[in-house]
Amino acid sequence: SKATVSVLYCFSPLKMMKQVVFCALFAIATASVDKTVIATPDAPGAIGPYSQAIKVNNNGAIMVYVSGQIGMFPNGTLASGGIVPEAQRAMTNIENILKAAGSTMDNIVECTCLLADLSEYAAFNGVYSKFFSVAPPARAAFQVVMLPKSARTEVKCSAFAE
Repeated sequence: SKATVSVLYCFSPLKMMKQVVFCALFAIATASVDKTVIATPDAPGAIGPYSQAIKVNNNGAIMVYVSGQIGMFPNGTLASGGIVPEAQRAMTNIENILKAAGSTMDNIVECTCLLADLSEYAAFNGVYSKFFSVAPPARAAFQVVMLPKSARTEVKCSAFAE
């Protein structure tokens, strides 16, 4: 879908400085943004009212926002064996979603990692680090009380696309 905001005119009885700011905001508000839902059978379908990812083209700046992925296979079963196989599957899901969106793991600029237990942080990092062949993205990691399907980890990210 395309979201376009427009203003009919850029005239105002405001003082000159305020009018310049208003006109700058007008230019930003009239930017055209294309929003595309990304869905692939190579990652689990959403288990709630959200998309696997959204691809946004904002006047040529293309970004992909990947929803949180747990260690679930496309058939809906959770990887068994704890944090390592779950982290491996969650990161593989992200990789598959990015591929469907025309991007790669190397294009990720930010990740948020949720863990059910921060004592598994080192094991998680061991898996996570293998998915980045160049400088790893900016990241935050948090321990949470519970994740969907009683998963051990969930990862969401933002990446640029070509």
